[in-house]
Amino acid sequence: MSDQTIEIEVQIRNADGLHMRPAMQFVDIASKFNCDITVSNDETSVDGKSIMQMTMLAATQGTKLKVKAVGKDAQQAVDELRDLVENRLFEQSKAT
Repeated sequence: MSDQTIEIEVQIRNADGLHMRPAMQFVDIASKFNCDITVSNDETSVDGKSIMQMTMLAATQGTKLKVKAVGKDAQQAVDELRDLVENRLFEQSKAT
């Protein structure tokens, strides 16, 4: 089986944007996969498995990010990351 390259665009929908906690959730999921994952906005491209690099994106609510995965499990990786960002909204809880 050859490596796949899958690229998607996701939009940050949670009100707090991509601060440390959601960035860590993203990195945790990305790190489960063997494929290489790159995340980029207009000018910056970072390793999706690096918490320090992910926080450099400074993505606020409404920011569109490109997620590119290259490897045998690329499709599964982008599917789970899209679900985290757009459907589960980084599992933000408003209750304190």
